[in-house]
Amino acid sequence: MEEQQYYNVTVAGLKRRFPLLEVAPGVKIALFNMLGDTEVVQATAKALAKRLPTDFDVLVTPAEKSIPLAYELSVRTKKPYVVVRKERKPYMLNCLSAEVVSITTGRPQTLWLDGKDRELIKGKRVVLVDDVVSTGNTLRAMRDLMEKAGGEVVAEAAVFTEGDPKQWESVIALGNLPVFTKDNPAPIS
Repeated sequence: MEEQQYYNVTVAGLKRRFPLLEVAPGVKIALFNMLGDTEVVQATAKALAKRLPTDFDVLVTPAEKSIPLAYELSVRTKKPYVVVRKERKPYMLNCLSAEVVSITTGRPQTLWLDGKDRELIKGKRVVLVDDVVSTGNTLRAMRDLMEKAGGEVVAEAAVFTEGDPKQWESVIALGNLPVFTKDNPAPIS
């Protein structure tokens, strides 16, 4: 059995150790999971809030891992937040949907915008927030949902982007995580 490898990161002044996860044969990513790490949630929200545009109306985030970040950004910016769900619940009526394939799940999923949240989006200036932008597929699906709901995306933000940083120049991010391959191996820690 192979020993777990880690990648060391400093974000918003905090040092963390992310486990490496093989997402395809010979391809590993550093897995950032802020759930339960209140210190990281608060520090990254504080740092991102300073970089967001001031003229927006609502934050939108996908479920699950970025919900605490959106909540903390909501508190700091005094703007509401909306969670786009990855599963439609029976209480969700008048939903809008968009399909996405995430690098961490590796399979098609549907993102759902609850009908009750559509009024928060319609005619509003929206900031999309995620924990990590890897392929951009989740951002594309959220943009599609915002267009269907009548919202205008004015910024996209994440704690980290992943892969080629030039690809993500339009995303407000606190750092970039490399993708590790045999040609770009991960440092062992």
